[in-house]
Amino acid sequence: MAAPCRSMSGAGTDPDFSATRSTTSFHKKSRSKFVSIPGTRPSVQNGQLIVSTGVTSLDYVIGGGLAVGTLLLIEEDKYDSYSRMLLKYFLAEGVVCGHSLFIASARDHPDEILQELPAPLLDDIANPKPEEGQTQGIDPEGPNSMKIAWRYQNLPKVQTALASSSRFGHYYDVSKPMDPAMRETAKCNTFFLPNELPFQSSTETSRVNIGYTKLLRSIQGVIRREGFDGASLQNKPRSILRIGVHSLGSALWGDDICCEENPHYLYSLTTFLYGLRALLRASLSVCLVTVPSHLIQNKAIMGRVTKLCDTVIGLESFRGSERETNPLYKDYHGLLHVKQIPHLNCLMCEVPDTKDLAFKLKRKQFAIERLHLPPDLSDTVSRLSKQDLAESAKLLRLGCGATATGKKHLDF
Repeated sequence: MAAPCRSMSGAGTDPDFSATRSTTSFHKKSRSKFVSIPGTRPSVQNGQLIVSTGVTSLDYVIGGGLAVGTLLLIEEDKYDSYSRMLLKYFLAEGVVCGHSLFIASARDHPDEILQELPAPLLDDIANPKPEEGQTQGIDPEGPNSMKIAWRYQNLPKVQTALASSSRFGHYYDVSKPMDPAMRETAKCNTFFLPNELPFQSSTETSRVNIGYTKLLRSIQGVIRREGFDGASLQNKPRSILRIGVHSLGSALWGDDICCEENPHYLYSLTTFLYGLRALLRASLSVCLVTVPSHLIQNKAIMGRVTKLCDTVIGLESFRGSERETNPLYKDYHGLLHVKQIPHLNCLMCEVPDTKDLAFKLKRKQFAIERLHLPPDLSDTVSRLSKQDLAESAKLLRLGCGATATGKKHLDF
């Protein structure tokens, strides 16, 4: 009995046994030191630090949010109304989370954009109120309630579970501006192109736009001066720099890619995006850029611009088109196209489960939903108007994957 006791007592001091025990024990994985930054969290796919775009449904579509150090490109709609609204959501989210802002514009002064930021709904995040005109007091056990898919009756239309409990992302009321006291708490740097250009035009025949050069230097100066590149002291509180550039590539920036098919500044925009992406990769920054892609004559330039960005979202508004009066699209304001999602620390990117997406701007939410046909058109469209249905089927053929051809139409 003594020998086994000695062997057990000696096992605790045996170096081989200690080494084996240390290699087989479980160790708690230390969390990143950047996770404690307000308004950020690690991605569940790859552990990358991400921030919210300000639109919870858009965060869901692009894989959870925007990764820090990446570039989001928004292809503007024709009237620049919804793309400008996404830019305001992006900046307003930075104000609520305490992030630093950098606003660049060539048309409207950045101070005007800052004053138009929507007001956050800090009290209505967990229990959002129903919209005006929406039916209230519906009895789930009533005779008109859904009986087949009973488990889906209380589920929201938009998948916004990311912001309900973790406070990652907020809701905003676009009908009310943000409180000036809250807006003044944000540290904001601005770049207004007319104030940055010299009074006399330069006679140099450079192939690089001077406006892009000054903008890139200004962003680089803010990153180094504010310590977003990691060069500051470690005991200083860390934050995120949100960069918003409005309508980049338009003629107001001095670029001619929207005016000519063979422009003089052929590689000016792509050179700027290449340098901007390098600055973002080496800093705690995230950038949103809007580009009027429908005005760019040379499609090869737009293809290179897309490749130089990480996430690319296209907005197609129904305003001014025949779809605006089409009853099939009466519940939506436009289509949303997810054209590119970044590859971050993985061999394959996050692919959304659907590509038929539509958006609508409510008073308290920018909602992104799946585009689907209504179950019954008898309330809005006459069954005798088969020609209208045939035209609607042609419009939906690309968006919804319909197989209607020629004079065929969708009949319910």
